[in-house]
Amino acid sequence: MWVCRIKARCRRIAALHFLREAIFLCAGVMALGLVASPVQAATVLTLAEAEQLALAEDPAVVASKARAEALREQSVASGQLPDPKILLGMWNVPVNDFSVSREPTTQLRTGISQAFPRGRTLAYRQRSTEWMGKAEAATTQSKRLEIQRDVRLVWLELFYQQRAAGIIDRSRDLFQQLVDITRAHFASGRVSQQDVLQAQLELSRLDDRATRIQKQADIQRAKLSRWLGQRAWDAIDTHFPRIPAPASRESLRAGLLSHPAIKAASARVEARQQLVRVAREQYKPGFNVGVQYRKRFGDNPDDTSRNDMMAAMVTLDLPIFTDKRQDRQLAASQSLADAAIQAREQRLRELQRMLDSEYARWKRLGEQATLYRENLLQEAHANADAALSSYQNGINEFTTLMRARLLELDVELQDIRIRVDRAKAAASLQYLAADTTDATNLPGEKP
Repeated sequence: MWVCRIKARCRRIAALHFLREAIFLCAGVMALGLVASPVQAATVLTLAEAEQLALAEDPAVVASKARAEALREQSVASGQLPDPKILLGMWNVPVNDFSVSREPTTQLRTGISQAFPRGRTLAYRQRSTEWMGKAEAATTQSKRLEIQRDVRLVWLELFYQQRAAGIIDRSRDLFQQLVDITRAHFASGRVSQQDVLQAQLELSRLDDRATRIQKQADIQRAKLSRWLGQRAWDAIDTHFPRIPAPASRESLRAGLLSHPAIKAASARVEARQQLVRVAREQYKPGFNVGVQYRKRFGDNPDDTSRNDMMAAMVTLDLPIFTDKRQDRQLAASQSLADAAIQAREQRLRELQRMLDSEYARWKRLGEQATLYRENLLQEAHANADAALSSYQNGINEFTTLMRARLLELDVELQDIRIRVDRAKAAASLQYLAADTTDATNLPGEKP
């Protein structure tokens, strides 16, 4: 009886010990999960996060913002009158004894004068500087869009290289199997040594392709480091980044006039037009207004004190000889305004050409992507499987099998290349649409 009690007690102790160990194990797993999940989340970089990091502290954007702020401050100063001038001095002091009371013409003069520029020069200059500030602000927005587009393009190319590396890695296992099969067939006398060498050659070429893909991936990461720093070398999200689909070509073309690059060019045109008005105002006279108080010392012959005096004056500019100054300034300002108009037209044509080119690429690449998804991928896989079966049964030669496997590999790589290039075209069209919406990384297929 006591033996049974001891056994039961031992079983209870063992159960309690097992329960305690299980609790500690679960707590440890949960702690590791809590610690590891933030690290993993921090090391995996998404496209949306890359865009935010690139736009946060880019030197070009910061510098453009500073220039815009400087022009806004300068526009206030450009519309102000020149500082008034103070006059203080002694007039008609005799040099033999420097007496200020002996001569009646000796005076202490103090006064103030204010210059008024010609016509509405100040108002037009202020408007010109304001338009330059607006142009720089639009340039800041345009630079942000360019950075977002460039980050997307580099990211997509890096994603392609990463996905291609995965495809090459899976294909290497298949090619290694082909080498093993060929060696087994050579040992049994079914194939020649040349087939074994060719299989090994294709495997080595596949390794070379993998090295070149890794080189391109490193190059793309180096480009990303311009905006992201060391974060560019983190692991990137393996889901295919979904760039928002562009609007119709007609709506995109109609919206080009509101693109920040065109807004900046239009603001520069307005600034130059204001300077043309400034040049026309130079044909009007400017003037200077002043007033003086003149203190006299000493007495008159009748022993009365000499009276003090006051003077008021107006000085006018006379733009008489305008052929060598005003006319040339007006002609120069008109030429610069025409140049600004042509620069805006050139920029608009560049955006229109980019729109036509990228929209055509996006549309045709979509057709290609559908063809690959619905036909070519399945047909390439079926052809490779059939070639392998025929080779194992002695129907086809090894070269036929190798061509089928290489064709399957090329079709898979071309499929991901087409999808990535189409996403690049969409990113360029989003830049033209001046859409600052971040890319959304929706769940997609794993590499």
